[in-house]
Order: sequence, then C-alpha cells, then structure tokens
Amino acid sequence: MDLRKIKKLIDLLEASNLSEIEIKEGEESVRLSRQSASTVSYTLPPAAMAPAPVAAQGMASPVEAATGGSRSVSDAVEPPDGQVVRSPMVGTYYAAPSPDKPAFVSVGQQVNKGDTLGIIEAMKMFNPIEAEVSGTVSAILVENGQPVEFDEPMFVIS
Repeated sequence: MDLRKIKKLIDLLEASNLSEIEIKEGEESVRLSRQSASTVSYTLPPAAMAPAPVAAQGMASPVEAATGGSRSVSDAVEPPDGQVVRSPMVGTYYAAPSPDKPAFVSVGQQVNKGDTLGIIEAMKMFNPIEAEVSGTVSAILVENGQPVEFDEPMFVIS
C-alpha cells in the first residue's frame, strides 16, 4: 500500500469524528484507530508485526511505542546549526545498503545535493534519504536500525 494513501487516511481520521478506519487491498491491510482525542494508534499487517506487539496506549509517537516510551539521547541534545534533513516517513533507518557495506555518510563528509544519506525501510520497501543541499555532514541524529517517525530530524548539513 502506498505511503501517500496511508498519510491521507491518517489525515481523514484526524479531521473526522471517526474512531477507527480499516482498509484492505489484496493481502495488505491498514487499521488506524483513535485511542483518545489526541492519540492515534497504528496497526501494521500481521506479516510486518513483531511476535509480541507493543501496546501504544499513552505513547505520544510510534517511536515511543516501539521503544517502550524511551526516547533516544539524540532527541534531548540540541543539533548543530545547519540544514536539518528530516524523515519523510515512519520506518526503520539504516545507515548502509547492507550490514557488510560501509555507511552511506559519516560526520565531516562532504555531500552534494541528491547524494544518498541513508535509507528508511517502510512496509518492506527501502526508500533512499537524499541530501537536500550540498555541504558537510555535521551531525547524524539517528542510529542504524533505529525506528524513526515522520518529520524526525535525521541529519544536519552545514
């Protein structure tokens, strides 16, 4: 299922007084349900779920639900000045194309606009994260294998 469709479903749920939406396309299904007035719960298809799903009640974001409410250290630290590259989707961040390959970028490395900084796996699809500007990578705010949420700061390029 296309991530744009999922984002539209989330917007529809938030804009309506519905408490739950479930859409099935072939073998894929997405179920969104509202826990309270300010919390939306996301349920993945059974094939993509972990053996023991984590309850998302009371969590402010999918990352907090996946990590049991703990945020990474990089969230508490102010990022350096520069152009912040943010996550365009919810998924899992990977720094390299495969475990035996070197990372796409490292701190201090020069990058050009359009260079791949990392990849995000979302719904079994690997999506490249590209540099929006040319410059030097001054910070990498996420760790390899870390779940990321939409609009989360990932890199700083100065």
